[in-house]
Amino acid sequence: MGARPSRRRPAYPPVTLDALPPELLVRVLSHVPPRALVTCCRPVCRAWRDVVDGPTVWLLQLARDRSAEGRALYALAQRCPPSSEDEEDLPLCALARFCLRAPLGRNLIFNSCGEQGFRGWEVEHGGNGWAVENITLVPGAPSQTCFVTSFEWCFKRQLVDLVMEGVWQELLDSAQIEICVADWWGARENCGCVYRLRVRLLDVYENEVVKFSASPNPVLQWTERSCRQDTLPSAGCCQNQNGFADSLRMPRR
Repeated sequence: MGARPSRRRPAYPPVTLDALPPELLVRVLSHVPPRALVTCCRPVCRAWRDVVDGPTVWLLQLARDRSAEGRALYALAQRCPPSSEDEEDLPLCALARFCLRAPLGRNLIFNSCGEQGFRGWEVEHGGNGWAVENITLVPGAPSQTCFVTSFEWCFKRQLVDLVMEGVWQELLDSAQIEICVADWWGARENCGCVYRLRVRLLDVYENEVVKFSASPNPVLQWTERSCRQDTLPSAGCCQNQNGFADSLRMPRR
């Protein structure tokens, strides 16, 4: 009797990602979450590093988001593509920083409520100076810590570099992104206060381009204890790289 023919399929060598054409490798890596792309994929080899450092994989990530916001961001990226003139001074391309930092629609002020003490803030103490307290001023707020002062003028300020936060220069110059500035403030019932908020937009040389300020009426002593919000008009950014938030609060006896 003759031997039965073998039904085993011929063994093919396994296909690795290294064997993929560059355009397919870019497609595959574009499905990896942004942080994993940088921390896990970029160190694998030189070819993968070149893909992660380039704009194509990040543009594909923007294109995959079919929400209204995602389509708008993709259209902005196509209409105002980042240049590569200053990329040598920064570790990642502009689109990579944008996808990682997601600057639109989030609070760009670091440690805005004092959860980390005074980290990120430049402060000037007057009288008893600044302090951070755990106190519920706004029910339901994500943070229940706040900065407090007493009896003398106290200043705190923070510089926000919009480019390092992920907004590239062409987007600032051409897209007219709106910047909304808001701050909650209040006074103790037994201590009135005077409050002021000032915001400046600076160009790359830190020259003032435009400024906004809010100076609401003082809170008098023994009035109702409440927390208020000041919101400054939004403004389109034109050739700005930095935002400067400067707020001060002076309680009164």
